[in-house]
Amino acid sequence: MIRPLLMIVTLVGASAITLNYSAHHSGTKSAFEALYMHLVPAPLVNAGEGHGAEEHGAAEAEEEPSGEHAAGGHAAEGDDAAEQGGGHGHSDPLLALPLPGFLGMFGYESPDVESRHLVLYNLQVFQFAAVILILIGFSGVPRYLKTGKGDWITRVLAGFSLYVRDEMVAPHVGREHATKLLPLFLSLFFFILFMNLAGLVPGSVTPTASIFVTAGLSLITFGVMIGGGMLVQGPVAFWKNLVPHVPFWLWPLLFVIELIGLIVKPVALTIRLFANMTGGHMVVLSFMGLIFFFGQSFSAGIGYAIAPVAVGFAVFIMIIEGFVAFVQAYVFAVLSAIFVGMSLHPEH
Repeated sequence: MIRPLLMIVTLVGASAITLNYSAHHSGTKSAFEALYMHLVPAPLVNAGEGHGAEEHGAAEAEEEPSGEHAAGGHAAEGDDAAEQGGGHGHSDPLLALPLPGFLGMFGYESPDVESRHLVLYNLQVFQFAAVILILIGFSGVPRYLKTGKGDWITRVLAGFSLYVRDEMVAPHVGREHATKLLPLFLSLFFFILFMNLAGLVPGSVTPTASIFVTAGLSLITFGVMIGGGMLVQGPVAFWKNLVPHVPFWLWPLLFVIELIGLIVKPVALTIRLFANMTGGHMVVLSFMGLIFFFGQSFSAGIGYAIAPVAVGFAVFIMIIEGFVAFVQAYVFAVLSAIFVGMSLHPEH
């Protein structure tokens, strides 16, 4: 029971960090917008300082209800902070690493600091949690494969690993390359799977619902496609073999088409995973938003009346989301294996 307990503690700890340290999104205008903002990555800020700057300004105004200072001082200061904070409120990052000037466009802009910094987001918390879950879950797999002894988590993960090897990797990249590339595809499959499943925990976020995360994963596949193809076929032969034997006057046109197709493959991986994970969460949040929408538009009684129906549909979608978490991890891994296999074997 130690392994399941450690995995539960990991998920609870990640959710607690996210709830306590994520910057609050402020300035929302409707119930739907407020719920959808939970899909937007938020930086981790110091505890007690993540509340919206508008709340801070309002509190200061209440303390000094009269005089010019109250009317134009703290309250205005809170409004300015809200505008500079980009809707996240007071930004004092929990962890901030300075970035050089040419990388500034990728950094987080804080109203308190002139330069841009690399900060920790709530997405990274669950990425780290997914890695920890993999390490905990797979700690008993080697022993199980040797002795046949292990708990149910070990048996399940070992079964999935054998399935990935025999049904996903070997048929598409070839037996001669399967052994070398198996760690890569196992890592992709289980990393995506654990991130997808962790995103179903209350209070969590789903890293794969961010296009930046899915793009990073797709770039790994793209790098293996190019690097592996050039390594196996040769640096020149790889690019030459993109185009089959055709008349010489068609070669330039087909080379451009094949080059575009080579780039489109990782783009398709990026969009597919991102859209499916984001779409499911948006459907759940839409059903939950109906409760607040009817409560604000009509009356609290109407909101309470529609709550059972909305929650019922949301729970149904959450059950489907659990299935989608497995399917999307499988689709990403198997398509990656197919694309890499096409690069390794020009005849395909």
